[in-house]
Amino acid sequence: MNFWLAPLHGITNYHFRNCLARHTQGISTAITPFLPVQSHERLNVKKWNDILPENNTCFFTIPQLIGNAPSHFVDTIVELQQFGYQHFNWNIGCPAQQVVRKQRGCGLMPFPEKVEEVVEQVLTHTHCSFSVKMRLGMYSIEESYQIIQRLNNYPLDNIIVHPRLGIQQYEGIPDHHYFHQVMELSKNQVIYSGDIFDGSSYQKLRQHFPKLETVLLGRGILRNIFLAEELTNEITIEENRYHRFSDFYNDLSVTLLSYRSKNGALSQMKELWHYFCVFFSLPPEELQKILRINSWREFDGYIQELIRKSLTVNYLF
Repeated sequence: MNFWLAPLHGITNYHFRNCLARHTQGISTAITPFLPVQSHERLNVKKWNDILPENNTCFFTIPQLIGNAPSHFVDTIVELQQFGYQHFNWNIGCPAQQVVRKQRGCGLMPFPEKVEEVVEQVLTHTHCSFSVKMRLGMYSIEESYQIIQRLNNYPLDNIIVHPRLGIQQYEGIPDHHYFHQVMELSKNQVIYSGDIFDGSSYQKLRQHFPKLETVLLGRGILRNIFLAEELTNEITIEENRYHRFSDFYNDLSVTLLSYRSKNGALSQMKELWHYFCVFFSLPPEELQKILRINSWREFDGYIQELIRKSLTVNYLF
């Protein structure tokens, strides 16, 4: 099984990706958080630090794009190919309202003809490997069926499917029944994305879909940065996992402080601790204490003490 790092906007930037690669194993490929496509005259891709080659030397990296104008996709891809990128992913699965109301992300799924137009223009006017990340639909399962049938006419690199509707956001459980229907319908390779948090959820996925070759790990790997290597090695407990997390945390802290203010680094680290708290089995009230801290020095001291306790008390996650 291949494990890819899923894109989480504002979280899995290159600083996080590189720290993850330095301290864990098991991830082969990373998809970047989405970048908006633009016309040639408005593009300045040198400002897109997250996809600059010198910032992406750890994982095989696939830039993810978002938008709805075919010509903008062509212009953007041509520009990014100058950096050596040949694989690109298109996000038509983001359910955020600010994205959907602009008819981007999952807001495009009710319009299969527009999805097809972008794919046709990209494959006609560029020489690249192109993939699509989608959901089962925005409002209806039928939306994914219509899109898949249209995309069967094009040689896509793959189609990544998160088996929920856009209106569900991240509520409920992934629908494996309809994911299976999409897999059967698609002539392109289908990759799974959604709610792989531990060995149990992964084994259920393997049992349902034994032919599945690639899985994206997103929120699961934020909750446990060692998830990919644990799934690869089929282990669940490792004695030095908290020592290794400590090294990861310290590396990430130094990295964030090297390019952001203390307030900026604190903001991003707080966002990450919404997920890291699961690794330490923190009760909600302790997470709230962490989130209420407004000083980097106080925050870092609190976290260092939390990690120190985990090293001596043998916390289990």
